[in-house]
Amino acid sequence: MTVAFRRLKITDMESTPCLDRMLEPLSRCFTLDVADRLVHLKVDPQLQTRIDELADKCTEGQLTEEERSEYETYARAGNLIAILQAKARRLLAASR
Repeated sequence: MTVAFRRLKITDMESTPCLDRMLEPLSRCFTLDVADRLVHLKVDPQLQTRIDELADKCTEGQLTEEERSEYETYARAGNLIAILQAKARRLLAASR
């Protein structure tokens, strides 16, 4: 999932180690095929355009509260997916 969350500061990113531990049991369910698919996951272009628009507004300090909430939701989801992708990459590397 190549999603660029530029210029976003979210304090709950500090919770990543806890989230990583919570997702560990799930990652043990990955097959090599699932891991490969997860590593190559891409966000759809329309959603990426929306995320980019919000990133630009964030940089310019022009996000409404609703937009900030939306952008933070995308960032949290991206963080979750990035952790799962890292676990998938580790599995794939270990299988080689």
